[in-house]
Amino acid sequence: MVKYFRLLVAFSRNSLVRDMTFRGNFIVDCVSSLAWLSMNLGFYLLIFFHVRSIGANTGWGRDEFYVFLATTWIINSIVQAFLMPNAQEFSELIRTGGLDYALLKPIDTQFLISFRRVDWASLSNAVAGLIILAYALWRLSTRTDPPWEFSIGIGMLYVVYLACGVALFYSLIVCLAATSIWLGRNQSLYDFWFYITNFSRYPMEIYQSGWGIPLWYIFTFVFPILVIINVPARLLAQPLSPRQGWEWGLAVFAFLATIASLVLSRWVFQRALRSYSSASS
Repeated sequence: MVKYFRLLVAFSRNSLVRDMTFRGNFIVDCVSSLAWLSMNLGFYLLIFFHVRSIGANTGWGRDEFYVFLATTWIINSIVQAFLMPNAQEFSELIRTGGLDYALLKPIDTQFLISFRRVDWASLSNAVAGLIILAYALWRLSTRTDPPWEFSIGIGMLYVVYLACGVALFYSLIVCLAATSIWLGRNQSLYDFWFYITNFSRYPMEIYQSGWGIPLWYIFTFVFPILVIINVPARLLAQPLSPRQGWEWGLAVFAFLATIASLVLSRWVFQRALRSYSSASS
């Protein structure tokens, strides 16, 4: 475990050196990411000029939703910084024979392929998310009806479920990237990723009526996309007070789904590697 942590630090340091070689490009990437986040925030500000909450009796008022939004930015930023650059290059490794060299390295192939490159500019979104989160929590601390309560335990659970959210996204990315071995190329990976993860960007209550109910069921219990943001944001923002029993049940399900997804993605990746034909063969 220590060896892999040191490798991750080395990968991150090398990526930072590479990014700093082209500082202008790095700054432009950061500015463009922050500009998109600003427009996204402005869109929700406009919405809350007209409504007090997202859905009736859901508890997702402006400040609670800002916790949700910040959680979305933080998780997506980590995924885009550490996972997406490597997943997008995986098909090129297969096409050019770079996977042959990865298989010869004396470390786990999945680890090497997943974390060898870091996009530091994407972490600017996480910084913006932490700022919005701090502001939203400060606003919630003044809430009196119902009062918002914070504890060290809730803070620790929030961090744990942030990690679970990243792990669930990672499992999905690994499964999608592994299909490159069978398909030869999978250049539509990012597009498919964007379409799927769009469902996780909003509170799950918006799907719990009408034709949204099948979507809510599928993306909660079959492909647990909705729990990625909803569980940590709900734990911290406490939109419903007192907490409902099903919220803790959802948290337990999210933890178990994370473990199952990691096991499944590992199995899919190993199965795909057994189907790999060397570029030199």
